[in-house]
Amino acid sequence: MGVWTSIAKALHTHGACALVTQLEIQGSAPREAGARMVVMPDGSFTGTIGGGALEWRALALAQAAMRKKDITPQISRHALGPELGQCCGGVSRLMVEVFSSDRLKDIAHLLRAEEQGQFSTQGKIGDNGVHRVLTTDTEPGQIQWDGAGGLIETFGDQLRQIYLFGAGHVGRALILALAPLPFEVVWIDPRVDAFPSAVPGNVKMVRSNDPATELAHAPDFSFVVVLTHSHALDLDLVQTALKARRFGYVGVIGSATKRARFVSRMRKAGLQSDVIDTMVCPIGGGGIASKKPAVIAAAVAAELLVRDEQVNSRQKPVQTSAREVTLNGG
Repeated sequence: MGVWTSIAKALHTHGACALVTQLEIQGSAPREAGARMVVMPDGSFTGTIGGGALEWRALALAQAAMRKKDITPQISRHALGPELGQCCGGVSRLMVEVFSSDRLKDIAHLLRAEEQGQFSTQGKIGDNGVHRVLTTDTEPGQIQWDGAGGLIETFGDQLRQIYLFGAGHVGRALILALAPLPFEVVWIDPRVDAFPSAVPGNVKMVRSNDPATELAHAPDFSFVVVLTHSHALDLDLVQTALKARRFGYVGVIGSATKRARFVSRMRKAGLQSDVIDTMVCPIGGGGIASKKPAVIAAAVAAELLVRDEQVNSRQKPVQTSAREVTLNGG
């Protein structure tokens, strides 16, 4: 649930809430600048600024501000080591904003923007709260405080799309592993009744008699994960994805033997070695020997998170050879 949706829900339920924002960090801290939590009058909350003593301090500050009904944003500095005994030792600046139910009309534009996905605002911190207007002049994920009243923020996650092919045991386990992570999943299978009756909210199910054609709809830098019931279909999907040269990750479940066969066939089909080398097979490499679907899914989810950060930071992904990874089937 997004920040402003959480605030609106809290105002309807409790009549008041507080938004805690990590404005700035210096040195090491449990969470990045821009981390947020919404605190209710009874002390319950959603989101996190990193846990530990800093979060407990933030909860106390938020509850105190709500008791005073103080709508002036409170900015405070916290030295994590000397003040709070946290080993990370950095400095965090927090802002606490109090909202009451009469502010619902003031955040309506933010609620509408949140329904569309990630968005940015320029704000002015004043005695009556933070006045935020929508803007497109910021980079995704940015938060910038000028040390006084100026504030630039981005809300919502920038979700990577994953095109996941195959609704077998590993596919189903991977869907569950990806449910809480910053991904949108298009789950594709040609078989009738292959999908479960219920799936997480970040999943769209597509039954297609020609799965490879679905890749034409995928945005650039999407991830492609191939786990189908057919090695021939796996090869077709991988070749189609690699030929496009526009995906951030192309991986297929398998073994060193399967990789070698795919490489041989793709070379005969005319694919260049530098393109073939970007294929990840086996997927979820990292020293885990288990072939249980849930374990493979956890390893693949971790691999996708690493690649997501690499693509976001425009780092060249580190390629792993077939000899260095754990085999995971087929």
